[in-house]
Amino acid sequence: MSELVSFVIPCYRSAQTIGRVVEEIDETMGRLPGYGYEIVLVNDCSPDDTYGAIRALCAHRKDICGVDLAKNFGQHAALMAGFRHVHGDIVVCLDDDGQTPAAEVGRLLGKLAEGYDVVYAKYAQKQHSGFRNFGSRVNDLMVRVMLGKPKDLYLSSYFAARRFVVEEMVRYTNPYPYVIGLVLRTTKRVANVEVTHRERETGASGYTIGKLLALWFNGFTAFSIKPLRIATAIGSLTACAGFLYGVYTVIKKFINPHVPVGYSALMAAVVFLGGMVMLMLGLIGEYIGRIYISLNNSPQYVVRECVNADFDAAKPDAGSTEGQ
Repeated sequence: MSELVSFVIPCYRSAQTIGRVVEEIDETMGRLPGYGYEIVLVNDCSPDDTYGAIRALCAHRKDICGVDLAKNFGQHAALMAGFRHVHGDIVVCLDDDGQTPAAEVGRLLGKLAEGYDVVYAKYAQKQHSGFRNFGSRVNDLMVRVMLGKPKDLYLSSYFAARRFVVEEMVRYTNPYPYVIGLVLRTTKRVANVEVTHRERETGASGYTIGKLLALWFNGFTAFSIKPLRIATAIGSLTACAGFLYGVYTVIKKFINPHVPVGYSALMAAVVFLGGMVMLMLGLIGEYIGRIYISLNNSPQYVVRECVNADFDAAKPDAGSTEGQ
């Protein structure tokens, strides 16, 4: 029985690379019997002519859908926009710069056939910069602690998921989507398969320290209340420590009335406790702010234009539908 594979690719500063990525998908799927495919390209308000390149691809292909977002909403929002345009039994997400090898999608599909619901590509050696690799490690630690990710599970932007997982994800309509959190709350049947990670052909990563921090905050405030529980635990421990120190100070004064009152120690304790209180209030404010934004119905994304919205997928025995 044939299956339809939907490729979803968020695009940003990829006018020079997206065409080669699509060509690689065509070549690869042509070698995989029993699969049809379609491609959804989401332009995340790229400052270059990425959407022009997408429109050119759509002009000659009926199996490619182009989605143009009105402003830069981020990679995860772009993925959600693409998910709402797929028709496939399996959805494959990959990058627009050629670093995630479309030629090895067969490994992800083969792993899914073993009974898994989601399969993430795992790289033996990543070709990202040191800063990007550090951000990935911090993100992995955050997801493991806050969202309960298994320690041996590697997460990446290249993954394949079954249709029911994607349908569950698109039910999430609040702002600040976090695809990894949506996957982990949907299924535990998640696996890895090793693929090659390539060097970037052109340009540099669009992730800055600000975007990475926003992604981390989004991950643990949107899908976990553990930060609030940690705040409660820290507050309780601090209160107990303060009480015990107060008892110790009184006893010491009774034993030795000549012990001077420590002004510097008092100020250190006040500054420490004041900082902790402000930190916890800021954390609570972050949650309240996101609730407020959600109640105002802020959108995950806004679509300016969509090309080939009612597009036709390539048939399993036909490969590309170029020229239709």
